[in-house]
Amino acid sequence: MLKRIFFVVFIIQMASDVVYAQSKVVDSVNALILKSKDAKYSLNERFKYASAASKLAKKSKIDSMVLKANRSLSTQYFYLEEYNKYISLNRANLDLAKTLKDSSAVAVAGSNLGSYYRYTQQNDSSYFFYSKALKFYNSKEVSEKKANALFYSADLQQMAKVYTAAEDDAVKALAILNRLPETEYRLDMYWSLYNLLAINSNELQNYSKAIEYYNESIKYAKMMQNGFINEIYSINNKANVYREIGKYKEAIGLYESLLPLKSKYEDEDPTFYALLLNHINKSKFESDKYDFKELESDYKKAYKIVEGLDDEITLMYLSLDLSEFYLKNKYKDSVVKYGESALYISKKVGSNQTRLKALLNVSKAVDGYNSRSLLLEHIQLSDSLRTEDRKVRNKFARIKFDTEQIEAENEQISKENLYLLMLSMGLLLTIILVYIVISQRAKNRKLYLIQLQQKANEDIYNLMLGQQDKVDEARAKEKLRVSKELHDGVLGALFGVRLSLDSINFKEGKEVMLARAKYISKLQIIEQDIRKISHELNIDFVSGSGFFNIVSELIETQTTAYSLDYKFNFTDDIDWDNVSNKIKINIYRIIQESMQNIYKHANAKLIQISISLEKGLICLSVIDNGEGFDTSKSKKGIGLKNMSSRVEDIDGRITFTSQSGNGTTVKVKIPYLN
Repeated sequence: MLKRIFFVVFIIQMASDVVYAQSKVVDSVNALILKSKDAKYSLNERFKYASAASKLAKKSKIDSMVLKANRSLSTQYFYLEEYNKYISLNRANLDLAKTLKDSSAVAVAGSNLGSYYRYTQQNDSSYFFYSKALKFYNSKEVSEKKANALFYSADLQQMAKVYTAAEDDAVKALAILNRLPETEYRLDMYWSLYNLLAINSNELQNYSKAIEYYNESIKYAKMMQNGFINEIYSINNKANVYREIGKYKEAIGLYESLLPLKSKYEDEDPTFYALLLNHINKSKFESDKYDFKELESDYKKAYKIVEGLDDEITLMYLSLDLSEFYLKNKYKDSVVKYGESALYISKKVGSNQTRLKALLNVSKAVDGYNSRSLLLEHIQLSDSLRTEDRKVRNKFARIKFDTEQIEAENEQISKENLYLLMLSMGLLLTIILVYIVISQRAKNRKLYLIQLQQKANEDIYNLMLGQQDKVDEARAKEKLRVSKELHDGVLGALFGVRLSLDSINFKEGKEVMLARAKYISKLQIIEQDIRKISHELNIDFVSGSGFFNIVSELIETQTTAYSLDYKFNFTDDIDWDNVSNKIKINIYRIIQESMQNIYKHANAKLIQISISLEKGLICLSVIDNGEGFDTSKSKKGIGLKNMSSRVEDIDGRITFTSQSGNGTTVKVKIPYLN
C-alpha cells in the first residue's frame, strides 16, 4: 500500500516538474518577444532577441510558442528588408497555424503575405492570401484587422476590374467600421473605401452613385485632422465625373475652387496644380466652347510646369491631351509631336491604355504605310490587353471560387462535427435512460422510433447532396457550352466585322457607305445571336438551302476581311432539313474558327473549303497554303481545343495535318444521320 502511494506521489511530482519547466520556458520566450518589440533597442538588437525567442521556442517543442515567436521574428525580417525570409517564415506560420487550428494566427499570417505581395504589385498572389486570411475570420468578428483585409481585397479586385466583388468587400468593411470607435486611421479608411466605391460606380457608368460616394469621402476627409490632401483629391475626382457626363460648368467650378489652395499642397504633390490646369483645359476642349489660341496657350502653360518638375507620368498624360487637342483642330505635325512623346513615355512606364490612345491619335495624323502600321499595333495591343484582363479576372474568380468552396467545406465539416456530437450525446442519453427505466417498454419504443427518424433524415440529406452534385455538374457543362458559343460565334463574328470596318475606315464614297451598311446589318445579326444565347431559345439554326447561304456568306465575309482568296465546293446530296441543328451549328463554328486561326497564325493567301457526303459521313475539309506548323510540337490553343471538343460532341472525328512551310489541312467527318 505504501509503495503504491509513493509511486503516485512520484508521478505527480514528475508531472509538476515538467509543468514548472515548461512554464519557465514560456516566461523566457515571452520576455524575449517583449524585448524584440521595445523601441529603445536598435533594429539589430531587436532582431537578436526575436531570433533567440524563436530558437528557444523550437527547443521547447511547444507549437503555440513557436508560432508566437516566429510571428515576432517575421516582423523583424520585414524591417530588415530580408523579404525572402519574411515570406518563408510567414508561410511556415500559416501551415503551423492551420495544424493548430488557430484561426487568429492563420488570419495574421495570411494578411502578412497578402500585404507583402500587394506592396510588390503581385496582385493575384496578394488577393490569394487575403482571401485565405478572410475565410479564417469569424463571420461575426468586428475588428480593424478584418476591415483592413476586406479593404485590400476590394482594392485588388477593383484593379482587376472585378467590380461587383470589389463592391461587396468594400461594403462589408464599411459595416465593420460603423461598429468601431472613431480614430484618425479609421476615418482615413472610410475615405479610402468611399473613394474605391466611387471609382467602381464610375467604371460601371453609375455616375450619380459615384458622385454620392465622392461626397461621402469628402465628408470623412473633413473630419480628419490631416485630411486636406484626401479632400482635394476627392473634389478633383468628383469634378472628373462631372466632366465625363458632360457637366463641364460644374466640373470647371470644382477644379477652379482648388487652384487658390496651391500653397497648401504644392510641397506634398507639386504636379497637382498642373493637373488641375490641364483638367480645366480638357473640360473646355470637350465642351467645344473655347478660343483655339487661348486654350493652346493654357495647355502649354501646364505642359511647361510639368516639364520643369521632371514628372514623366504627368507629362505623358499632358502629351496625350495635347495630341487630341491638335488632332481635333487638324494640326497634324503637332499631333505627331505630342502623340509620339506620349507613346514613348507610355512604353517606358508600361501605361498600356495611354499607349492605345496615342497609337490611335498618331495613326490619324500620318498617311499610308505608317498609319496602317500604327493601327495594326493598336489592334494587336488591344487584343492582348483584353486577353490579359480576361486571364486576370478568371484567376481572381477561381481564387474566390476556391475560397468559397473551402469555406463551404469547413462549414460542412463543422455541421458534421455538430451532428456527431449531438448523436453521441443522444446515444449517451439513450444508454442512461435505458439503464434507469429498463422496465418501461413504452419509452424504449419511443427512443427506437427517434433513432429511425434520425436515420431517415440522414438518408434524405445524402440524397440532397447527390442531387446537388448533379446540379453542379449540369451547371458546369452549361457554362462550357455558353463559353464555346461566345468564343466561336459572337467573338469570331465581331472580330471579322471589326477588321472589315477598319479596312474602310479612311475611305469615302458610295461603295464605302454601302459596305458600312452591310456591316451594320452584320452587327444586327450578331445582336440577334447574343439574344439567342441569352434566352436559350431552342430554334432551328437553318433549314434547307438556307444553311448553304449562311455558310457561303460567312466564307465570303471573312475571306474579304482577312484578304484571302478562297475556293468553296458544296455538294447538293445532303438534305440539311434532316441534319440536326446541333450538327449544323458546330459545322458553321468549325469553319469560322478555322478561318480565324488561318488569319491569325498561317499567313496564307488561299483557303479551300469543301463539304461532301461520303459513305454516310458529312466530310468537311479546310486547306490553306500558309506557313503550317509542327503538329508534334505545337500546343493546341483554345481555338483548336474548341474545334476538337465540338467534333467530339457530335460523335465525329477531326484530324490536323501540317508541316512547317507546307500549309495546314483540317479534316472533319461526322455521321450524316445519328
